[in-house]
Amino acid sequence: MAVSRSVASTHGKNIKDDPDHESYLRRWSESYERANYDSGLSGLFLTKSHEWAERPFGPNAFFGKVLEVGAGTGIHLRHVRHAFDEYWMTDLNLPFLERAAASDRPRVKGEVRIDRQDAASLTFPEDTFDRLIATHVLEHLPEPHRVLREWTRVLKPGGTLSLLLPCDPGMAWRLGRAVGSRGKFVKAGIDYDYWMAREHINPINNLIAFVRHYFSDVRESWLPLGIPSMDLNLFYIAHVRV
Repeated sequence: MAVSRSVASTHGKNIKDDPDHESYLRRWSESYERANYDSGLSGLFLTKSHEWAERPFGPNAFFGKVLEVGAGTGIHLRHVRHAFDEYWMTDLNLPFLERAAASDRPRVKGEVRIDRQDAASLTFPEDTFDRLIATHVLEHLPEPHRVLREWTRVLKPGGTLSLLLPCDPGMAWRLGRAVGSRGKFVKAGIDYDYWMAREHINPINNLIAFVRHYFSDVRESWLPLGIPSMDLNLFYIAHVRV
């Protein structure tokens, strides 16, 4: 049975207003690289996560058309080693794309395009790309089982779906967050706990269950320790042949 929902009225009741999302996005984009990547162990491991995700694809590998969803400020492209003809760097949030367009990019053999796209509802035709990259993205998106189908739709048969996910809410990830990036964002005036509660909506164990259910040809990695445990590792990486 369908349930109709209306916007709840909280006027005159003892509950805070929602923080302004656009303001948050702007401040988050301004602080993201500096707070997450520029210093400390959290910066080291987050940078390494992108390196680890690209480890299987060296300079001799080639993907004609590559799509990165949720590319943010363009951090992952710095770690891509394989050749390509086109690399589409996409995100829904304009502040991130603006910073990606303004930042220095690595010298690559291929064309880099920046486009505003909703990762959950792409405008590209099916069978368009040879590889789709999603680093630290799927944990943010509602109905991730549908998103995986959407990403598979735009991949060519035999294409590669590359996923890099945080082991949140595993013990090691929660510890790293507490002693690492959290304090930097709080210092920058961002209510880190609130926004992480809104942003990281899919736990890693659920996402892995979806990946294993839908795909049979999956190469998995757990890092940094290498043993399959969400509590002892920081990242889960999957390269899926679709």
